[in-house]
Amino acid sequence: MTETFQFKLLATDGKARRGEVSMPRGTIRTPAFMPVGTVGTVKAMYLDQVRELGADIILGNTYHLMLRPGPERVARLGGLHDLIRWPYPILTDSGGFQVMSLSGLRKLDEQGVTFKSHVDGALHHMSPERSIEIQGLLDSDIQMQLDECVALPASRTEIERAMEMSLRWAERCKVAFGDQPGKAMFGIVQGGDIPHLRVRSAQALAGLDLKGYAIGGLAVGEPQDVMLDMIDTTIPHMPFEKPRYLMGVGTPDDMLKSVARGIDMFDCVMPTRSGRHGLAFTRRGRINLRNARHAEDTRPLDEESNCPAARDYSRAYLHHLIRANESLGGMLLTWNNLSYYQDLMAGIRKAIEESRFADFMAETQENWARGDVAPL
Repeated sequence: MTETFQFKLLATDGKARRGEVSMPRGTIRTPAFMPVGTVGTVKAMYLDQVRELGADIILGNTYHLMLRPGPERVARLGGLHDLIRWPYPILTDSGGFQVMSLSGLRKLDEQGVTFKSHVDGALHHMSPERSIEIQGLLDSDIQMQLDECVALPASRTEIERAMEMSLRWAERCKVAFGDQPGKAMFGIVQGGDIPHLRVRSAQALAGLDLKGYAIGGLAVGEPQDVMLDMIDTTIPHMPFEKPRYLMGVGTPDDMLKSVARGIDMFDCVMPTRSGRHGLAFTRRGRINLRNARHAEDTRPLDEESNCPAARDYSRAYLHHLIRANESLGGMLLTWNNLSYYQDLMAGIRKAIEESRFADFMAETQENWARGDVAPL
């Protein structure tokens, strides 16, 4: 831990990077996967469990927390870390994506966005300055600029307008963030699936000399090859010596291929959401516990896993819990999924340190391709 925000590269293997983000509340080993704790909870998990699985940082969301319990209330209660009993780093998304995706009514202009709450229908206004103010009240360690995220496909005109707006908002967020020792504000590269807009956004944000940079507006409906092409286009124009965060991504395969292109940080609801719906991520690929083939299978999900949910419970029991809509089923599979994601990140970090990332990636993909064990 350090009193200031620092990023240090420890090893590289091709474009893959092994690093550390150090800040007062802890060190984040990269490549890192950040479990999503949208409203102050990683769904179906105790935060003690999340930490034990290897998470150095979790994510909270400005939009949801501003609606309930409210940032001023969180501040009165000692900040988000104290409220949820997580004394380690927290990154907060700016709320821009949720405003665009969840709000049934919104009006966007240069000053920000006015939107209708999906909770109670009340009107709210989010400006770049208010987004940073809320994140400060939450006391988050890494704060994201407010941006406009456009769902793909979209017209070139719409993508360019949103990208330029996001750049202007980034400048305002930087001013609003000011000097917060030990904390960081990250900019967000936008530009949809148009290469030259991605380049323009990345170069302009680099000129702001922020402490970290994210790639946003991907994994929003486009094919994986488009996402990877945009990463390839963007990475050369992002500062080499600062952390790179790919927002909202993704599947284990997405993360492997993105690490190979130079990404350092990820977040996604996929492991938690999938677990609540009966889908397990394992070294043998995805396993759907709703399938009848598991109904009398006494074998565990993965006898070699360090996670009790994968190693100690039978597939038959997990199948029963999921089919019976018992909350324990979602809890166990979420536990398994987050364990797998953190183990994957640990394996990636070790492979980069040992200059064998390409072999690790190939072995991991081969195991997925083999598929699950044969039915009994």
